Amino acid sequence: MEGSTINNNSSDVEKLNQLVEKTQLLKKEIAKVIIGQEEIVEQVLISIFSRGHSLLVGVPGLAKTLLVNTISAALGLNYNRIQFTPDLMPSDIVGSEVLDENRKFKFIQGPIFANIILADEINRTPPKTQAALLEAMQEHSVTISGNTYKLDQPFFVLATQNPIEQEGTYPLPEAQLDRFMFMLWLNYPSFDEEINILKSTTTGKTIQVNKVFSAQDILEMQDLIRRIPVADNVYEYAVSLVEKTRVGTKTAHKMAQEYLSWGAGPRASQYLIIGAKCYAALKGKYSPDIEDIKAVAVSVLRHRIVQNYSAQAQGYTTEKIILDLINT
Repeated sequence: MEGSTINNNSSDVEKLNQLVEKTQLLKKEIAKVIIGQEEIVEQVLISIFSRGHSLLVGVPGLAKTLLVNTISAALGLNYNRIQFTPDLMPSDIVGSEVLDENRKFKFIQGPIFANIILADEINRTPPKTQAALLEAMQEHSVTISGNTYKLDQPFFVLATQNPIEQEGTYPLPEAQLDRFMFMLWLNYPSFDEEINILKSTTTGKTIQVNKVFSAQDILEMQDLIRRIPVADNVYEYAVSLVEKTRVGTKTAHKMAQEYLSWGAGPRASQYLIIGAKCYAALKGKYSPDIEDIKAVAVSVLRHRIVQNYSAQAQGYTTEKIILDLINT
């Protein structure tokens, strides 16, 4: 387990109960603006409370920017949107040094210096610029001319990419994908949800989103989530599920051998456990079980396994493969 764990007689139990109550209030505030997408909202919140990052995949017009803006407002966090384009340079993200009036170099912060970053259409910029996010996402700092600058805390990256238009894009390298805790697929709203969207967005009505958390609250909750105890059988299930995906090993599942060309690494096991801790906490439980691992498995694993040609030819999506591995 990671460091000290929650003591049932301590104030940590009370804090977990408060987390459940405040998260329900938070979801109500977000729902004032974001209609439907309850599962996506919950997964994004799990990422934030777990000190992770998310990659959101969906066609244009599904309110990805509005979602991030609304969540940041309800969490009391500052937010920057970076539009990734082919001509975007690393310095456009992290900042650069310039000569001031005294002929001395002065560091000018880039837009990455915020609590929540929306990296919009991240696959439209070259790998060199994509890599500028690597240190920020992993180390929560940036290095310019040998000097390291710490980012504001908490720090969370929500990147988006369009699954339709692939011309002129640069697929994210595996190392970059692995930095994201979750890959989330944003679907079209239902008929009734779209009616409600029209009613709320085609009038002059202004909706006020109230702040539910503060930055300090979130940092405390992130530490609290890490202290949640986990039973050995849950650790074992998480590792065994990841091992099933590892093609060419003794533990690989038959379906993985047939339909995958690459499996998940150790970071997948880590995120399964951390995600399950947070998912359980938001459901009012003081320790996760195997069902909580299953609840976050698709979002954790879908970008960490690679289909082979056989899977693509037969229509086996990564999500279907993961669900089959969970159920066998």
